[in-house]
Amino acid sequence: MTVAVASVADSVASPAPDIRPETSQDAAAIEALLDHAFGPGRFAKASERVREFAPLRLELSFCAWEGERLVGVVRQSEIAVGGHRLIFLGPLAVDASARRLGAGARLVEVACAAAEAAGFGEVLLVGDPPFFGRLGFSAEATGQIVMPGPVDPRRLLLKRLGPADGTEVLRGAVAAP
Repeated sequence: MTVAVASVADSVASPAPDIRPETSQDAAAIEALLDHAFGPGRFAKASERVREFAPLRLELSFCAWEGERLVGVVRQSEIAVGGHRLIFLGPLAVDASARRLGAGARLVEVACAAAEAAGFGEVLLVGDPPFFGRLGFSAEATGQIVMPGPVDPRRLLLKRLGPADGTEVLRGAVAAP
C-alpha cells in the first residue's frame, strides 16, 4: 500500500518535460508521435498542404522530452502571404501523459519566442480557438488569408509578435516564401 501511494505522489510531482530544439535525429520519434496523435487523416488537412511547399525551420521547431521519451513536438515552417514572410506553426502534438503538465502551451510559447528572435512578426496556424486564444492567437486578422484547401475560418489564427505596431493586414494566398 505504501508503494502505491509513493508512486502516485511521484507521478503528480513529476517535472515538466525538457524542451529542446528539434534535430534531424528526432524525425522517427516525431513521426511516431504525430501518427499516434492525428492518425492517417492528418495528411488530408489544408495544413499538410502548406507543409508540402513551406520549408521547415528546424531551428524554430522544438521537442518536449521526458528522459529519452518524446512527449511533444511543435514544428514551424516559413511561408508568405501577399509577399509578407511569416511563420506557419504546426503540427503541435503532445502525448496525453504530458498535457497535464502544460507541455503544449510551453512548446507554443517557446516556438513563438524563437520566431520573434529570428525576426518574424507573425505566426499563423490552424487550431483550436479556446486553446490558442489564451496564448495570444486570434482569427480577427485572418479573414483575407487564403489557405491551400478548405479551413474553418474560425480556426485560422494569427499571433502578432513583438510590439503592437505590426497592424499590417495580411491578404492573399499562403505560399512558399
